[in-house]
Amino acid sequence: MSTPLADGPGAPPRTALRDLSHPITDGMPVYPGDPAVHVEAALDLDRDGVAVTGLRMGSHTGTHIDAPSHTVPGGRTMADVALDELLGDALVVRVRALAEGEVYGWDRLNAEHPLPDRLPPIVVIDTGWARWFGDTRSVRHPALDAGAASELVARGMRILAVDTLSPDPTGTSSADFPVHEVVLGGGGLIVENLCGLDDLPSRVRIGFFPLRLGGDGAPVRAVAFL
Repeated sequence: MSTPLADGPGAPPRTALRDLSHPITDGMPVYPGDPAVHVEAALDLDRDGVAVTGLRMGSHTGTHIDAPSHTVPGGRTMADVALDELLGDALVVRVRALAEGEVYGWDRLNAEHPLPDRLPPIVVIDTGWARWFGDTRSVRHPALDAGAASELVARGMRILAVDTLSPDPTGTSSADFPVHEVVLGGGGLIVENLCGLDDLPSRVRIGFFPLRLGGDGAPVRAVAFL
């Protein structure tokens, strides 16, 4: 959904914002093994004079960001990530018609348009798999080849953002996260479970606004500035 911004009553819209985040809801899907999500009324307006919602969830719930410390011993935490790292120019790369569990590489990333030698700091990969969020097929998502991830980093990417549960295969060995190793191991960041990418321009400004948890990751409000 896009929300126009204006300078005042009657002024023409200057820009629009699009939310690229899944809503956080009770019982929503999570990465296998992650804490379940519970959203429930803690205080009631009629009974207690205020309405307060109780939340129980993991730091990697819904649309979220991975800090290096998520998989890298001694890696940066979210407390080490500056706000200006989380807002910038992005390249949206469309990689469609992928099979369940397919590992796609550099050739597939370049199939629609050749990638530039120098990339913006944020690269968003649109596989179209966001439509399966909450479906059993979500865990059988396509995954990025680690060699392709290395090339993206070499060309200047600092944040890899995907519309799947992970850029790595889900449900394999718990120690097997080759793309995480490349991106987070190089001090970069990963955003997972984006949505609303279908007609996003290939060049767009995006911001990721996390809860200020300071740990291994956090849910984010991902926003495109159109």
